[in-house]
Amino acid sequence: MSRPIKICRHIIVAALVFALGAFALAQSGAVAGGASEVGPNFAVTLDREPSHHLAIENQYIRAFKVEVAPHSSTLLHQHDRDYLFVTIGDSSVENDVQSKAPVRLELKDGEVHFTKGGFAHVARNLSDKPFRNITIELMTPSANVAPCDRTSEQCGFRANSCMQLGQVTCAVTFQIMAGDGFEVRETDIPAGLITPLHKHAGPHLAIALTECDLVNEVEGMAPQKVHMNAGDIAWIPAGPPHKLTNTGSSMARLIAVEFR
Repeated sequence: MSRPIKICRHIIVAALVFALGAFALAQSGAVAGGASEVGPNFAVTLDREPSHHLAIENQYIRAFKVEVAPHSSTLLHQHDRDYLFVTIGDSSVENDVQSKAPVRLELKDGEVHFTKGGFAHVARNLSDKPFRNITIELMTPSANVAPCDRTSEQCGFRANSCMQLGQVTCAVTFQIMAGDGFEVRETDIPAGLITPLHKHAGPHLAIALTECDLVNEVEGMAPQKVHMNAGDIAWIPAGPPHKLTNTGSSMARLIAVEFR
């Protein structure tokens, strides 16, 4: 009569071991932050979202290269910090913020937007081309962020001296937006032309909007050739004055996000 009791005890122990193992596995999955383990309404962190690829991280920023395939979407992901994003190529996107109605966005190549953190969303690519952008997470919150409207303000654009018959005839730099801790500027350099000698007071993130073949001449240093494809980024510390020559055959367009 004792043999059935022993068999039952073995079955009970095995069941308990299996249950504890399953519970531990579920807990480890939840800690890891996988959306599938905890349900579709769980927002993953930005660095765990598969379309966001961390490229640069320092005391000022975390910069992500983002690419969403045509007619695809990101996972629901959380933006805890304020951030900027720079669109690479024209895009048609639906922005689905959690607990809000979807918003359709028609984004143009080179647009720069600032967004306050503290929300989760899904970005849906509605177009037949990849949706690409550079997402720049700001490590310090920024206040008083305002765009510069070139239709009503000068924004540093030297229209009188650089426009002839509707064509840009010299390198131009103009402000796109500024906040308490940063400034965003675009520089356009026609083929064969040179920027004025200038200095960056603080470190900056350089983002290529087009393919760029440049020569960077820094005071006191030998000239350096620079090649960047659209969407390439580089972190550049503050330094001595420099100028850029466009040695390519088309307009070179760059965004600089400078910190102070």
